[in-house]
Amino acid sequence: MPTVDVRSLRKDFKVPVRETGLRNSLRSLVRREHRIVEAVKGVSFSLEPGEIVGFLGPNGAGKTTTLKMLSGLLYPDGGEAHVLGFRPERREAEFLRRVALIMGNRNSLQWDLPVADSLELRRAIYDVDRSDFEQRKTEYVEMLDVGDLVTKPVRNLSLGERMKVEILASLLPHPQVLFLDEPTIGLDITMQKRIREFVATYATETGASVLLTSHYMADVTALAERVIVIHRGNILFDGGLTGLSDRFTAHKTIVVAVAGELGDLAGLGRVVERNAFKAKLEVPRDEVAPVAARLLADYSVTDLSIEDPPIEDVIERAFAIGDAQEAEEAGDALS
Repeated sequence: MPTVDVRSLRKDFKVPVRETGLRNSLRSLVRREHRIVEAVKGVSFSLEPGEIVGFLGPNGAGKTTTLKMLSGLLYPDGGEAHVLGFRPERREAEFLRRVALIMGNRNSLQWDLPVADSLELRRAIYDVDRSDFEQRKTEYVEMLDVGDLVTKPVRNLSLGERMKVEILASLLPHPQVLFLDEPTIGLDITMQKRIREFVATYATETGASVLLTSHYMADVTALAERVIVIHRGNILFDGGLTGLSDRFTAHKTIVVAVAGELGDLAGLGRVVERNAFKAKLEVPRDEVAPVAARLLADYSVTDLSIEDPPIEDVIERAFAIGDAQEAEEAGDALS
């Protein structure tokens, strides 16, 4: 049974519209005009227990809005969602104990209290059993390497330190669904890796489902086997990382190294880089096998690899296709 089940979920925002100039500013005081922005346009997907899913999209695509609806912070304007069998917008106490929303650019801990006091306050709010609380705190403090931070006020922590204790505090109630919104934003490589390892371990050991948004593709490739790509409120893709490359890119990259010298590579694909002994070729997917066979036949090959394009390039291509589709639909609507 899915832990998260989303069906045709939709959210609109009414935003003010005001022309520039003093006269228009004065007019807006007595007669306000608004327009409707469709932030999320009827998305549907589900998550299974223990599944970590990357939720990708450009700024303004609807990622954070979707996470806020699934955690009960926003009321949907259409469709419905069930998280662990609960309707998120009702914000029942048991739902709040079993679901965590962690936002990299938001602080949920008490700014002037030591971390230990904030953790104790979180225990009381969520009515966590004392023995379970102490056991989890000891385990998570060690895994996140924050033993020297628990006595410090939150305001004295660096961004990376604060992010680690935010995750620690959010997981003490032992939630079964995690919504992570840019959890490694602004962190150095070491901090990013430690948080990724902790999230992966937590999901494996507890069977928790994780929906992760991040602009750092290393987070996604390290944690998620499945990705959902959202663009302007619509889902463009839902599937595996390999399937994402197959869907949105028409080429693969062949990197070949030879013992002698490389000759003319015309007709084998677009030469991206080359020197006398090594070349990188961009080859149409349906021509990869014959091109590789020809290289092996024509040269004394010391190394040959076939790679998908970098995930960043694939995502950029997906967004470009999404823009083109929307422009085409807008043109059809006007014609």
